[in-house]
Amino acid sequence: MIQLEKVQPISPALMEEVGMSWHTDVDGQPYIADEIVQVTEAETEAYYTAANALYDMYVEAAQHVIDNDLFLALDIPYNLIDPIRRSWENDHRHLYGRFDFAGGVDGLPIKLIEFNADTPTSLFETAIVQWALLKANGMNEAAQFNTVYDSLVKNFQRLVTGEADPQTFGDAYNYQNILFSSMRDLPEDERTVRFLQQMANDAGFQTDFCYMDEVGFLEQEGIFNPAGTRFDYWFKLYPWEDIALQTDGINGILDDITRNTDTVILNPAYTLLFQSKGIMKVLYDLFPDSPYLLETRTEVLQGKKQVAKKMFGREGANTVIYDAAGNILKSIPGEYDRYRTIYQAFADYPQDAQGRSYQAGVFFAWEACGLGFRRGGEILDNLSKFVAHRVV
Repeated sequence: MIQLEKVQPISPALMEEVGMSWHTDVDGQPYIADEIVQVTEAETEAYYTAANALYDMYVEAAQHVIDNDLFLALDIPYNLIDPIRRSWENDHRHLYGRFDFAGGVDGLPIKLIEFNADTPTSLFETAIVQWALLKANGMNEAAQFNTVYDSLVKNFQRLVTGEADPQTFGDAYNYQNILFSSMRDLPEDERTVRFLQQMANDAGFQTDFCYMDEVGFLEQEGIFNPAGTRFDYWFKLYPWEDIALQTDGINGILDDITRNTDTVILNPAYTLLFQSKGIMKVLYDLFPDSPYLLETRTEVLQGKKQVAKKMFGREGANTVIYDAAGNILKSIPGEYDRYRTIYQAFADYPQDAQGRSYQAGVFFAWEACGLGFRRGGEILDNLSKFVAHRVV
């Protein structure tokens, strides 16, 4: 059973003060749990090792998809194939992502559930809120697997330095700028983006923020803020697969911009290869003996308890759990029926005394850099709670 300890929650007023306005879910319950998960140093090291190993495997799997033209098998929209190839060939920096794992505590093996590589959230909670929760309760705030802030600052600097040591390039970052954008009226998305902007500022870049509908695009020149300033980089917290569905031609414009200019979009288009749950079949085909991978197919697994989910589903939507005989044990409807289905062998989540499941989220920015947990039912949906951790 997972080990928990009770803590005094951070007040909603204080959360509002630091910009976290999504502290209460639509069910009226606090989003941040008033308990924290106890983990050992060995468990955090195991998460670190797993995420690093898996990222290398993802890179190899993506190269396999590109080399063998397997985009359709991953449900990649046709109009994104060229941008994916171009961003991959140009080695654009993957800024950050988040691995979701079953297991890792309570003696359960670490198993990959998916990789949120394009637009991962819970960044602010992982980097700041859970640290503040320990501090507010008189605990050692450093007793966490949590270097998210420093790791992302360094990864921003690697946009300029590449593989080199970010510290050796002085004020070179001041000569480049980054525009950050999110959709209007989505407080969690906006706070995440402004948090990333703060880290880019600390990395030495000149930055600005505007909403997605305010960004200017010129096919031969690049991307601009409302004041007419051109930017070297554009970070958008908006899914690539949704850009592909837009009817205003934005995908073609972005394709032209990346072809005709040096503008770099973050996260790059190739992260859609990582984001597609279809790549987990490729991973399993390439690395069937990996201890981190669950059997994953595009057809039903015979005689096994399994989970069916859509290749670009989010927050548990359109997910179904089947028993070994093919009977539905649990399902959640959703809006992602247009995407193809993958079938993944079932993995047990660690649970508490109340039968609630815990999924580990491990952020990756150059290397694994932060741990947090989501708590919910058998299928973690948009009402799951964020649970902090402490290394004991």
